[in-house]
Amino acid sequence: MLHFLQSNITRAVADVNGSGSYLPIALQFLFVFGMIGTLLIVTHLLGPSRKRADKLATFASGIENHGEARSPVAIKYFLVAILFVLFDVEVIFFYPYAVNFKALGWDGFWAVVMFVSFFLCGFIYIVKKGALKWED
Repeated sequence: MLHFLQSNITRAVADVNGSGSYLPIALQFLFVFGMIGTLLIVTHLLGPSRKRADKLATFASGIENHGEARSPVAIKYFLVAILFVLFDVEVIFFYPYAVNFKALGWDGFWAVVMFVSFFLCGFIYIVKKGALKWED
């Protein structure tokens, strides 16, 4: 009886590890890609095909277009955005410390002090380089 159970378990494990266990996944992929292709073809055939100038014009929330979309923007805007993301991510790392500050003890406290000091050094460097000055 025990030998029978062991052989069934061995056969079940072999079936799970075999390539036949991937058949349902492959069928799902075939179904999904077939459905996507079918929907693309059907909407292309049944959809409207009248192309007029007012239909092909860019729609900008009902506002008339004026000029090119590629107008020059000062690099300061991008610099401030990147710096905001950098220091915003710093604040995100404070949450796990705030939740676990008792469990982390003094080692965690000194790690956070070191973390803040690195970012403070970076912030001082940015201010000294004049990255936040808007006057040109």
